[in-house]
Amino acid sequence: MNDFYKPLAERTPDTQYQNSLRAILDDYVLDTHTYQGVPARTRFGMLPPMVFDLANGIPLITERDMAYWGTWKESIAEKIAFINGARTIDDIESYGCNKFWKEYRGLGTEIGLEPNDMGPGSYGPAFHDFEIPGGGTLNQYEQLVEQLTKFPYARTHFITPWKPYYTAVGPNRKVIIAPCHGWVYVRVLEEKLYMIMVQRSADVPIGVPSNMFQYAALLLMLAQVTGREMGHFSHYLLDAHVYENQVPKVQELISRKPRSFPILRLDSSVKNLFDFRIEHFSLDEYNPHPRLNIPFAR
Repeated sequence: MNDFYKPLAERTPDTQYQNSLRAILDDYVLDTHTYQGVPARTRFGMLPPMVFDLANGIPLITERDMAYWGTWKESIAEKIAFINGARTIDDIESYGCNKFWKEYRGLGTEIGLEPNDMGPGSYGPAFHDFEIPGGGTLNQYEQLVEQLTKFPYARTHFITPWKPYYTAVGPNRKVIIAPCHGWVYVRVLEEKLYMIMVQRSADVPIGVPSNMFQYAALLLMLAQVTGREMGHFSHYLLDAHVYENQVPKVQELISRKPRSFPILRLDSSVKNLFDFRIEHFSLDEYNPHPRLNIPFAR
């Protein structure tokens, strides 16, 4: 499966990410009531999806360095942690995602959670321990792999990170950050595995580069464990925004010329989705522009 990439000389630089940023800067509704307190230039359901043929490389942006501080590794480690049901910040960090969530420690105490707890409405419990009628839980990704194996041509290969009882604003809320990404729809078409990821809320300068990369990596993982060839990965942004304090850096980013995407290699010996760890991945042929510090609105 690692051999499906085109050679570097044949991979074409991709402009879809920059096009999304330009679209937001050029035509937006200004959201002045953000949770972070920083106004956000917002496109609500108005951006075309980004569609990536993974033979052209893994969609890790080159307009800024995503290898600095191991960001690409953190992105994959986070997804692996969530697939395996990580609920606490300690659990997430045990998989190698040590930077993304450390600043959220203690925030759950405001809604009755332990300081280290992300809550039952967070990604890990939704993916791995989704409550079902009659008691017990459902491992959604385990079911997905089973369904892809037994009923590959079905149209019901769908994952949700959303537990409305815990994620809605109100007295039942039990999550530090309501899931922003992770609605996954998978199809087998012409014997190839295709995937759509729908993202509810998208901080396009900060979060989206990690999200587009980690879910493309997920498609690679699913293809490997199900023995399928690779189709396309499509990324839909429902609420796409750029915070006002990010605009100057975003303008600098979109002035940079994109370069060809790199390739992500997986250890071919891993056959179980839940056995993947960050050491099973290697990134090659990555040639990004220098690091760019974009403000994070929190």
